Amino acid sequence: MKITSPEMLAHSLKNARTRRQLTQQATAEQIGIKQSTVSGFEHHPERSRLETLFKLLSALELELHVTERDSTDASASPEAGWDQEW
Repeated sequence: MKITSPEMLAHSLKNARTRRQLTQQATAEQIGIKQSTVSGFEHHPERSRLETLFKLLSALELELHVTERDSTDASASPEAGWDQEW
């Protein structure tokens, strides 16, 4: 899945959590953080720490892969610019 915003990332992780039938509380306990931290990530990911992201990825048995954009991709052209806030 191509993730292009903090909100998309949070939505993806929340979907993974619910597919595993895990509550925010159970997920938080598994990785030693507060339930409010999980909720904060899911609702305001732009305010979260990278450490929280990696803990959640671990709890949900997910991996993060970073790849270069394909130079033939129209969205990667210089004319398209970068329209993301972050």
